[in-house]
Amino acid sequence: MLALIGSMASLCIGTSFAKSLFASVGAQGTTALRVSFAAVILICVWRPWRFPLSGKNARAIALYGAALGGTNLLFYMSLRTIPLGLAIAIEFTGPLAVAVLSSRRAIDFLWIGCAVTGLILLLPLGEAATHLDPVGIGFALAAGVGWALYIVFGQMAGNAHGGQATSLGMTMAALVALPFGLGHAGLEMFSPALLLSGLAVGILSSAIPYSLEMVALKRLPRRTFGILLSLEPAMGALAGLAFLNEQLTPIQWVAIAAIIVASIGCTATSRSKR
Repeated sequence: MLALIGSMASLCIGTSFAKSLFASVGAQGTTALRVSFAAVILICVWRPWRFPLSGKNARAIALYGAALGGTNLLFYMSLRTIPLGLAIAIEFTGPLAVAVLSSRRAIDFLWIGCAVTGLILLLPLGEAATHLDPVGIGFALAAGVGWALYIVFGQMAGNAHGGQATSLGMTMAALVALPFGLGHAGLEMFSPALLLSGLAVGILSSAIPYSLEMVALKRLPRRTFGILLSLEPAMGALAGLAFLNEQLTPIQWVAIAAIIVASIGCTATSRSKR
């Protein structure tokens, strides 16, 4: 449990630090730096060339990595205009939709209702509008779609060695993100100070969280892991408050709570699968 909590904390702190780089290289450049350094670290750790790779697995890993790169880019684009905790909460609707659609039980409509309620509370509608940027919300929802595809393609890539799939997938993610980063920031991305900051983001947002999650996955039941992971939007909101001074309204906190309840409920009532 401590490993998983540490993973979420490292991810949220790393993302908070990454947001501070937007003024220099934009969300696109920050994404490119993060996934590129993460890819280098993972390749050095896993050395994917040691394992055989079939053509079928290669195609699945390519799709998995493209979804990962697109998700990271869209999520960072959303952070330009909406707070970290809310972006994570909105993005969570992607994996939540995958879990609910794969179940089709009556109780899942309750969790759908909770998630939809949370999203409605965040939309800039009516007198209780939270005045969030619609474009930012759209990017976060698109990141949720990307996360859902990442899960689907990740399952397709499941026949490959785990370390191989992760390292090669992150390399593909870097290939997806780099053109956007270079197109926006140009050679500014390669200044020594920004490279050092990008390395820190890659370590905090990818290397440490993935390593700690591996520790947690080996020791926690899958359901417990999922329930604890559902607390990430709240942790993101606290990180945004502590490091970015992002103040949330009571309605926004209620929206985050509704999405967390939906995620916990969906995980807690899911049927175990082989």
